[in-house]
This record gives sequence, C-alpha cells and structure tokens, in this order.
Amino acid sequence: MDKKYIATPIRTKEILQKYHFTFKKSLGQNFLIDVNVLKNIIGHAGIDETTGTIEIGPGIGALTEQLAIHSDKVVAFEIDQRLLPILQDTLADYDNINIIHADILQADVKEVIKHNFPDGQQIHIVANLPYYITTPILMKLLRERLPVGSITVMIQKEVADRMAAKPNTKSYGSLTIAVQYYTEAKVVMNVPKTVFMPQPNVDSSILNLVARKAPPVQVEDEDYFFTIVQACFAQRRKTLRNNLSSHFKGEFDKEKINDILESIEIDGTRRGESLDMQEFSMLANAFYRLQQHE
Repeated sequence: MDKKYIATPIRTKEILQKYHFTFKKSLGQNFLIDVNVLKNIIGHAGIDETTGTIEIGPGIGALTEQLAIHSDKVVAFEIDQRLLPILQDTLADYDNINIIHADILQADVKEVIKHNFPDGQQIHIVANLPYYITTPILMKLLRERLPVGSITVMIQKEVADRMAAKPNTKSYGSLTIAVQYYTEAKVVMNVPKTVFMPQPNVDSSILNLVARKAPPVQVEDEDYFFTIVQACFAQRRKTLRNNLSSHFKGEFDKEKINDILESIEIDGTRRGESLDMQEFSMLANAFYRLQQHE
C-alpha cells in the first residue's frame, strides 16, 4: 500500500514531473516524502475517524491524504494556485477533503469551521508549516481562540524549542510566553532534513500545542501583558530594571520602576529569562494599574 501513497520520493517526483512543478522559494515549499513521519504527526495530533482536521499548506497532498484516511473530514488552505489542479488529481480518491484557495493569514477560520464541521465536533489543526511564516500563522490561530482541541505542526527545530522552552534556558523568550499563555506546548519529535523534498537547510521538529481552557495567569490586559513581556526581553543581557527603564523612558523614572519591582518582590537585577509566567503577569498588572491611575 505504501507504494501508492503520495509521501514517497518516487511518487513525489512523478507528480512534480507530470505537472512540471517548480518550488517557489518565496512560499517556503518543502514537501514531506516519508509516510512514517506523517503517521507520527497524526498519532501525536490525537486524530481518529470522529475528528475534523484543518491543514495549512497541503502542497501536493502528502499529509492531506493521511489526514483523509485517518479522520472524518479535512479542510485545507492552499495559497499557491498552481497546486489546486494537482491536489484535485492526487486526492481524487477521497471524498472527505475540501481545499480552500486562500492565504491562512487573511482567512476567517472561525467562519470556515462553522461551514465545514458540525457543532461540537472535535477539531485539530495539523500542518507542515513554511519556516519563514511559522510564528505569524501560529499567533493568528492562537489569538483568534478557535474552537480547536490542538495544533500539531512541523516547524523549524529552533522555533519549536523556543515555543516549548522553560525559564532560565537560552530558548526561553517572549515567544515562549505568548504560545504558552494560550496552550500547553511540547516538542514531540525531531525530524531530519532528509524526509523533505527539497531538503531544507535546517532541522525540523513536530510541536504539539494543546489549547488551554483558560490562560494559566490572570492579566488585566492581554495586549499590555505581551508588551511588557517583550520589553523585558528587548535586550537579553540587560537586567529587568534596565529594560523596563528603556521601555518607560520619559514616563517612569528608575526610582518609580524600582518601587514597583519592590512592591511585587521581584529583584530588578534579574534578567527576563529568569521570570516565569506568573511573575510576568504580576509585573504587567502592577504597571498597568499604575498607568490607569496616572
């Protein structure tokens, strides 16, 4: 059976030759050519025949095909018009796939879910994401608080490590906080370059994000919270006090910043990477309240 799957080097080459398809660097196209890797992704995504799935960037349909086999229905967003006739051909055997020609960053995903899946169906997002646009795509999906149980994506290893990082590590930063505010993040598998065509220059990982029912911390204002987090990481080698002084220049002096830090018992000589999410929320809430009273 494996011979017939799209995700083999031979079949992928045949499809590319048949359609004279050339990879667009600008779209970050790297197609998966290993069925076992795809089955691993599906296993980690918690998909079965009752679940609905959403895919981003189906390419020539390698992952789409496996999703169609293992889940109830697949809705896939493809930005590259040249791939639409190819997908129509490669996925002709499956009647549970809907390909939407759209840029995921512009799409109204909530509306698509409403039109394609019955109320209450468990939905998972699964994708082999283009490296150059991973973060904007994931942040859009997370901020929109879509009715999905999880997001499982193949992304650049370094980015996956940052999203799943713990405090006091080199990978830990504002991106970590942003992703873990909405989800529980875990790197479930590392993937070598050799399972892609063409081979990318970087190693990949499969990242599993399970949606939280509620954020792990209470913040007065989400946008403000993320702004403060970014300010604390603006220059990683600087102390909290110095980064916050730069951020609030002309608004609060160092003394005022020190007072705030002392009031919530956070040492201003620490660096951003040493704070956990609870401490960031206390910090952001304290400054937010102060600004409301100014």
